[in-house]
Amino acid sequence: MVGRLSVWVRKIAILACLLLLVSCQGKNQLPNNQAQVKVARVVSGQSLEVLGMAEQPNLISQVRLVGVDAPDLRQRPWGEAAKEQLESLIGDGEQSVMLEFDLEAKDKIGRTLAYVWKNKVLLNEELVKQGNAMFVGRSPNHKYDQRLERAQQWARLMGQGIWNPEKPMRLTPADFRRQNL
Repeated sequence: MVGRLSVWVRKIAILACLLLLVSCQGKNQLPNNQAQVKVARVVSGQSLEVLGMAEQPNLISQVRLVGVDAPDLRQRPWGEAAKEQLESLIGDGEQSVMLEFDLEAKDKIGRTLAYVWKNKVLLNEELVKQGNAMFVGRSPNHKYDQRLERAQQWARLMGQGIWNPEKPMRLTPADFRRQNL
């Protein structure tokens, strides 16, 4: 009887260890709506090239920041300022960022749509708050619309970047692109 009991105790102990191991591993995995990637290059104030998405870690993927419309690079000086701020927020070299996805994962031209996080800072929001991009809600992706809208209100009140009353941006990025195709 004692021999059978010790076998059962060992089996229960092994099962408990396995369950603990599985639960600990699960905590290190990212949810399905997130991906940790390395930034290969900042393309503009609203788009990045990243490594580490999908099954091919060395494949470069295009990422478009959700809810943000940054000035075109030809919209001087605002386009370059937006790109420089995004580069500054990400940091030097191949830096790692967290992408968070909403309902729609791709735009019309195949770029991945994402909210970009670095050190618990939502970079989409920071660009808008500093006046280097406009908030533009893009259906059906509305997860952080309120945060982005408040950031834009703050930038306008403070006269930041594109909202500077002494040197305001005259055309929205969308209008500029339409006129300069």
